[in-house]
Amino acid sequence: MICQWCESDTARETSNTVYWELPDGTNAIEIQDTPSIHCLECGMTYQTDNTVKEIEDHLFLIDCSKLEKSMKYDTLMAAPRLLKRNYFDFSK
Repeated sequence: MICQWCESDTARETSNTVYWELPDGTNAIEIQDTPSIHCLECGMTYQTDNTVKEIEDHLFLIDCSKLEKSMKYDTLMAAPRLLKRNYFDFSK
């Protein structure tokens, strides 16, 4: 796997704890075991663009008032959606 930051081939899939601002900007949550990439060369740990989009879309589509301040990625992604998809995403 190639690192998006330093282009080394030492990047590996891992999981990490991240902190995410809720769509309304009122709070942030801790998301544990989030799929991530870690580069052994530069030390950068980051999420792929796809993972970032999945989290942001899902947070936009669920009732964030029912979220705990800290939760696992799988638990967050299993939260029931209020809408089927993000109808405000015009990037497709």
